[in-house]
This record gives sequence, structure tokens and C-alpha cells, in this order.
Amino acid sequence: MYALQLFIVKLADAYTTILLVYVLMSWIPNRSGILADIETVLGKVCDPYLNLFRKFIPPIGGMVDVTPIFALLVLQFLVRLIVGIL
Repeated sequence: MYALQLFIVKLADAYTTILLVYVLMSWIPNRSGILADIETVLGKVCDPYLNLFRKFIPPIGGMVDVTPIFALLVLQFLVRLIVGIL
């Protein structure tokens, strides 16, 4: 049982890292070449999850997207809940 809990936590930590890298890459202007390819791959991994929150949380002032913050909080909460149940 401990191994399953550890696997879930490590998987969530890896996805959290991927989300953070994706968000930080959005701050880099004029991405081209390999950075554009990396952003495309990360977008395919992160956008489906982030879009769940973008339906309910509009950008602040039309520009500042706070959905990654809520997405990370929910992810961490759900992982802790699942691990607590197991």
C-alpha cells in the first residue's frame, strides 16, 4: 500500500513540475526553435487540465491568468486526499 501512495505522490509531483515549467515558459517572449517545440508538447500535456479551471475562472483584468494557481492547489489537495484514504 505504501508503494502505491508513494507512486501517486511522485506522479503528482512530476505533473506539478511540468505545470510550473509550462507556466514559466509562457513568460518567455518570442519562443522559437526547440523552445517552441517544448512548449507545444507541454501544452498538450497541461492544457486539458488547465482548461477545466479556465471555464470557471476568467483572467484578472483580462490579462493575468490565475488558473495555474488554483489547478496546482486542487491537484495537491486531491493527491493528499487520495493518499489519506489509501
